[in-house]
Amino acid sequence: MLKFKFLLWAFAQLLRRKIRRDANAARYVASKNLVCQIRTVSGAGRYFVIKDGTVRSFAGLAATPRFTLTFTSAAKGFEILSAKDAQAAFLRGVGSKDLIISGDFREVLWFQGLTAFLQPPKIVSPYDRTVF
Repeated sequence: MLKFKFLLWAFAQLLRRKIRRDANAARYVASKNLVCQIRTVSGAGRYFVIKDGTVRSFAGLAATPRFTLTFTSAAKGFEILSAKDAQAAFLRGVGSKDLIISGDFREVLWFQGLTAFLQPPKIVSPYDRTVF
């Protein structure tokens, strides 16, 4: 449980830092107004407020989030959210019902776009290029 809670707290810190340092990330959140939450079925979780180009997070659950990602357990939440193959893990979680998405699905997709800013940049090796 503690690892899951720490992961959600650290996630907010990483987003804040990325928005401060990356102009593209800052533009992405500039006009967004969103409250969302990530939680477990048992009620442990955190909610995120994205407003006026900033991200804030709070322990507990929001009264009226636009969407909620609910994991069957903190262990499953940590496993899915910290997976190296994030998109595949997310889809596996939905398929196995370890992750339930409720609310506005368009906002979920927007939020996934925001989390993509946290992925390391892809480096193309000069040896990978095909010469015709």
